Amino acid sequence: MEKVTLTIDDIKVEVPKSYTILQAAKEASIDIPTLCYLKDVNEVGACRVCLVEIQGARALQASCVHPVAEGMVIKTNSKKVRDARKSNVELILSNHNRECLTCDRNNKCELQSLADQLGIREIPFEGEKIETVIDDKSHSIVRDPSKCILCGRCVSTCRNVQKIGILDFVNRGYNTQVAPAFDKSMADAPCIYCGQCIVACPVAALREKDHVERVWDAIDNEDVHVVVQTAPAVRAALGELFDLPIGTRVTGKMVAALKRLGFDKVYDTNFGADLTIMEEGHELLGRIQNGGTLPMITSCSPGWIRYCEFNYPEFIDNLSSCKSPHQMMGAIIKSYYAKKHNIDPKKIFVVSIMPCTSKKTEASREEMEVGGLRDVDAVLTTRELGKMIQQARIKFLELEDDQFDQDLLGDYTGAGVIFGATGGVMEAALRTVAEVLEGKSIENVEYKAVRGIEDIKEASLILGGMEVKVAVAHGTASAGKLLDMVKNGEKEYHFIEIMGCSGGCVCGGGQPHVDAKTLMDVDIRVERAKALYEEDEILEFRKSHENPQIIKLYDDFLGKPNSHKAHELLHTHYTKREKYATQEECSCGCKENC
Repeated sequence: MEKVTLTIDDIKVEVPKSYTILQAAKEASIDIPTLCYLKDVNEVGACRVCLVEIQGARALQASCVHPVAEGMVIKTNSKKVRDARKSNVELILSNHNRECLTCDRNNKCELQSLADQLGIREIPFEGEKIETVIDDKSHSIVRDPSKCILCGRCVSTCRNVQKIGILDFVNRGYNTQVAPAFDKSMADAPCIYCGQCIVACPVAALREKDHVERVWDAIDNEDVHVVVQTAPAVRAALGELFDLPIGTRVTGKMVAALKRLGFDKVYDTNFGADLTIMEEGHELLGRIQNGGTLPMITSCSPGWIRYCEFNYPEFIDNLSSCKSPHQMMGAIIKSYYAKKHNIDPKKIFVVSIMPCTSKKTEASREEMEVGGLRDVDAVLTTRELGKMIQQARIKFLELEDDQFDQDLLGDYTGAGVIFGATGGVMEAALRTVAEVLEGKSIENVEYKAVRGIEDIKEASLILGGMEVKVAVAHGTASAGKLLDMVKNGEKEYHFIEIMGCSGGCVCGGGQPHVDAKTLMDVDIRVERAKALYEEDEILEFRKSHENPQIIKLYDDFLGKPNSHKAHELLHTHYTKREKYATQEECSCGCKENC
């Protein structure tokens, strides 16, 4: 690898010739502020906050896009640089909605932090505030143009990472905004509500639809029995909201906090994940043995489901008919659990704590109810749970570890835990399917070929004398690539796992915000997944079909996997959705679907 030597703030640095000045400065432990920059996603130099002074250059340069060169001499902290950075941020703030105290990102806003670091105490310019309308029509995402700083991070994430492209810059000049094509609402766009745009946004121009007050109202209502369930990925990230290192597992403290908040029962969605494997695994076996539609594709990621309905409707018949784990759990709580505890199911309020913003939309789908009762009544993101803990003045880090309620739905296995990482659903399914096909207990339950963060992972296994081909994709860009190969006859599989977000649920759109600087150093997909695999390894049972309470559920209530009652409660269907042309597909300006 060819290298060059340059001098940054009187420090000699040797770096690869392919580096930018920003990367080179980082190698020398020199911090250059950024705002629009997002590693490998948005490297456009739009905000001009990362300006540096290069000896011999006529103007200051954006370090995030300017390549290094042999002998280059750079100053990152001259008066000229400091003044320029400060002026640029002041200009951004001049027409920004600065109601910080009531902002969703107060104390967690990258613009707010930058203004403080640069010593901005007043705004010498006062830009004209353009009239904006908050778009809160969707069940998952709220868009507030008054907070948008036009950094483009959400646009690049949607277009380049997810390969969906429903967000872009609309209008021109002073009236420029970021919005769906034709300035439509997020509710009317072919959005999958993955929330990766929220994760990418440095401010609060995009945020989740808040269910916190809805949940508080239920808890405070003495006539309502409130049951909460937590997805596996939440335990791997909640601690970050309380300044714990990324990937710290906080299962016990999370449960203790939920009990302090006043929920009547605290369960783990991992029970629902184990149930999903029982239903999905036997559905796969049925398709293989009876000539059903293959490859069968997982259905537990609602973002992926919407992506399929909009973009690949020809694969709808390939989707598993299983509801996702939290929806299954909700249906069981309002049937089996209600019957066992002699509670009117109409008085049960089910709350799901999820790492995902798309789960809010999923819970509102008309298919997600049985007998007129919604499976799930409210969905909180990991961030929203953090807010509730703070509102209740709970000292999270001082809590003694507690355990989930153990009656009826309290047991879970390691297979359920790993659902939160890409490849986890596949591995959990294989642990059960392998034993059914082999007809014996298998000791080695770790299928590491489907682990990791490669965009597409493949494996071929001999189970019960037959070859079973599987694949895993995470992020809709990878999903599209994989589905195209299947559609074109380039690949054949029996079973495919697809997650809507890169890294799987551990990096869902409802997880804690991580600033762009940290993302330069840490792959949060890897660190958060470690927490789940750690919990899997310490559990007594690591295969879904070994869960004692799952076995009892079938014996007492469901009968067997894929039974008539199981289909009534735990299965659903999906439908092709029409989409309008996105900004990328229709750029002629006619504002018609041409």
